[in-house]
Amino acid sequence: MAIIDLLEQETMQEIKKEKDVDAVRPVLTLGIISQLSGIPAHSIRQYIEKGLIIPFKQDSKRHLFCLNDVNRLKHIHSLIHDKGLNFAGIRSLLAMVPCWKIHDCSEQDAEQCDAYNSNSTPCWEASKKGRICKNEECRECEVYTFLSHSMDFKSMIRGSR
Repeated sequence: MAIIDLLEQETMQEIKKEKDVDAVRPVLTLGIISQLSGIPAHSIRQYIEKGLIIPFKQDSKRHLFCLNDVNRLKHIHSLIHDKGLNFAGIRSLLAMVPCWKIHDCSEQDAEQCDAYNSNSTPCWEASKKGRICKNEECRECEVYTFLSHSMDFKSMIRGSR
């Protein structure tokens, strides 16, 4: 077993011992999330800069992450290193997820939303959002979080019909 695997197992066990820690609570620093995911901190910073992951931000501008982010980072890393996609390719792929169908937006709402009209911007980065998404926290939206659990885009799209 590799050292990073042992470190990951030990760190995950320590985190899970905390009774208040759940998969969406922001308790992990960039250094810890880097160790848990096996992805260098500078790569994670690039993923943040490119809008592939949304960290929690403290008032001090420090980024915090949750356990779900570990899987999301691993999926992003896999898309880059195993599937050969670049940042633009991943963004385009994520932009194709029909969030307007998943949220059951009216046609009028969808047409007014930047996510509906863009082929390169994921919905959580849309500047103009539909009525349903305006007040929703993107980190908690199923369109954003599905990459933390799966890379099966087709199943997600089929489920939105």
